[in-house]
Amino acid sequence: MTVNRQALLKSRPHGLVTTDNFEFVDAPLAEPGEGEFRVKIEAISIDPAMRGWMAEGKSYIPPVGIGEVMRAGAAGHVEASNNPKFKVGDAVSGMFGVQQYVISNGAMVSKLDESQASLERWIAGLGMPGLTAYFGLLNVGEPKEGDTVLVSAASGAVGSVVGQIAKLKGCRAVGIAGGPEKCKYVVEELGFDACVDYKAGNLYRDLREACPKGVDVLFENVGGEIFDTELALMNVFGRVVLCGLISAYNATEMPDGLNNIRSVLVNRLKMQGIIVFDFIKEYPQAISDLGKWHAEGKLKLREDIRDGGVDAFPDVLNLLFNGGNNGKLVLKV
Repeated sequence: MTVNRQALLKSRPHGLVTTDNFEFVDAPLAEPGEGEFRVKIEAISIDPAMRGWMAEGKSYIPPVGIGEVMRAGAAGHVEASNNPKFKVGDAVSGMFGVQQYVISNGAMVSKLDESQASLERWIAGLGMPGLTAYFGLLNVGEPKEGDTVLVSAASGAVGSVVGQIAKLKGCRAVGIAGGPEKCKYVVEELGFDACVDYKAGNLYRDLREACPKGVDVLFENVGGEIFDTELALMNVFGRVVLCGLISAYNATEMPDGLNNIRSVLVNRLKMQGIIVFDFIKEYPQAISDLGKWHAEGKLKLREDIRDGGVDAFPDVLNLLFNGGNNGKLVLKV
């Protein structure tokens, strides 16, 4: 009998996620009811935000409940349907969770065109990470032609798209990444104008050389000391897009505050967070633009696809926090 393998949140992590924080169960395979359909999940998006979703406390979305299927964006194919809008064989994506199957009524589910891109790419650069980069840079960062756009975690799923869009809009794109290989990829493959290796030990000096005219738009994915250093390079009336603070996601104590917060005052900076769900009404235009740029070869994307299925989720998630991934992390189911 076919069952549905699921990852249920068992306890809230303290520091890095471990397998002990989850219970892996084989639930009975459910049948779709009236207006519903069943999706066989084939690829799960692995994102830094997942770590925050497991934590208690006020946030932009309720935490995953103890005993609930771990929240995750995922993609697969419809294999049974009582919904005329979704036919057997349709490729779809949605917040399906870390499991092998899901029952859906179609709410917040997107159909995918596999002739344009693979399932993995539709939940990677053409999915939530791409949308986050698109709205964060264009709607929040408001880049102008000739601006210098600085992106931390530039080789990551979001940062890699931010820099490429910045170039499409006539900006100078500078990235920050960990290690020479990632920096080489950012410049030679993605087309950034420069990339600074934060592990080299000369971040402020190297950033000054890479950004001789200062920084007009900062797209922040990391936080911590890197963020502090970047703020010292901001131009007057610059814009700071706060997308992520991954350096503190597994902290067991409250991290120190910013030392360079004075830069916000003296440079009259605008600082705003970006949560992609705020722009849901504008998704169609963004998806159209991202798909067009990708088809034209102007948007290069890379996935790091890992095997292991549902049970591998905790170990694969932790690759995001130890620099073990190269490209958008996707877990095959």
